[in-house]
Amino acid sequence: MSRSSNARRLTGPTQRAIRQIFRRLDYTRLGPVYCDEGGDEFWKAKRVLCQRRGGTIAAALRPKLAVGGRSLYVGAGVPEIPMLMMEVMDLNRTLSAYNLRGKEVAVLNRACSKSGLRFEGGDAGHAQGRYDHLWLVSVLNDPERFPDLSALSYGRAAPLTFNPYRFEKERRIVRQLVNRCLGKLRRPGWITTTTEEVQWIAEWCHRRRIPYAVQEEQYPTATVGDPVCFVRLG
Repeated sequence: MSRSSNARRLTGPTQRAIRQIFRRLDYTRLGPVYCDEGGDEFWKAKRVLCQRRGGTIAAALRPKLAVGGRSLYVGAGVPEIPMLMMEVMDLNRTLSAYNLRGKEVAVLNRACSKSGLRFEGGDAGHAQGRYDHLWLVSVLNDPERFPDLSALSYGRAAPLTFNPYRFEKERRIVRQLVNRCLGKLRRPGWITTTTEEVQWIAEWCHRRRIPYAVQEEQYPTATVGDPVCFVRLG
């Protein structure tokens, strides 16, 4: 195997730690969190995919981050476990991982109790301190939290039923969240996000005349397949 191929893989100890966490997860409790019905079948299909695709993204992210830095994860759940473990084990970084779904947080903290990971239940906008990396993946277009904004983003909005007033309210909330989270990011810094969400970051940067660069590489997420990319800020 070539050196470039090895660079795209996580270390053996990190991979083993990730597998151990996935074995300890309570998928019965996680089912209703991710699906209205059919949660068991969902995790049978996604469990290995989360580890494989997450490992690919984590390996691509690793060389961009500094040892001993700090990362803020917005909406961190099961799919983020490989990235979080890479940061803890390979780079000795400090993490703030937030999730608004209390049931998922409880399951995650139980499974991660021996790994050094800790998830916070609440709004990431309240995180304290400064960070050099922001994880913002499939948050600003979340169909549960922002149904009208999501429908427009993915081209599913119907002209006869689309409610511009609800959309405007959701857009205002998203802009506030982006402002609070990006305001905590040191420059230069990195943002991991999806291509659909880059526009919110670009708007924030343009308003403040902050330079940014969107990397060409893209990686699909495990649960919905959204393309993930890296943005260099400052």
